[in-house]
Amino acid sequence: MLNAPQPNWLESQEFREVLSQVMNELLNAKLTELIIQREKELTKISLLERILRVEEELKSLRELQEKQFEAILREMNARFEAINARFEALQKEMNTRFEVMNARFEALQKEMNTRFEALQKEMNTRFESMNARFEALQKEMNTRFEALEKRFNHMQWFVGVGFTILSILIGLLNFIK
Repeated sequence: MLNAPQPNWLESQEFREVLSQVMNELLNAKLTELIIQREKELTKISLLERILRVEEELKSLRELQEKQFEAILREMNARFEAINARFEALQKEMNTRFEVMNARFEALQKEMNTRFEALQKEMNTRFESMNARFEALQKEMNTRFEALEKRFNHMQWFVGVGFTILSILIGLLNFIK
């Protein structure tokens, strides 16, 4: 019948049954109509002649149905090819859009990385300066504590020497009296 590849739905049993049923209904209707129209003529024609005419009508109907089926099949194939072409064009467009979005995302990611690195450098610089200030303050505080400790040591010796001198003086005073 056809050399063109047929879609899968044409090979399905359900489609064949529906097609067969429609063909039978059309055939029955057409045959009934022909038989009714030609009934008067057929009574005049011999039985063999009538059989030949019926077979010829059936053959012409079958050929007509095959031509109609082939035309429908060609139309369906053309529609499927158009849909397939639209789908491929849509897929290409989606791929193009995805590539554009991917490029945007990569550019944004690079920009964010650049900003993050700059911010990290700035924070490291701030941390280093704060660390230097803290170390300077700690050295200053250590120097002040050492000076204060020396003062307390001097004062402790001074108080100790003062109490010793006072004790000696009180002892001498008591001894002199």
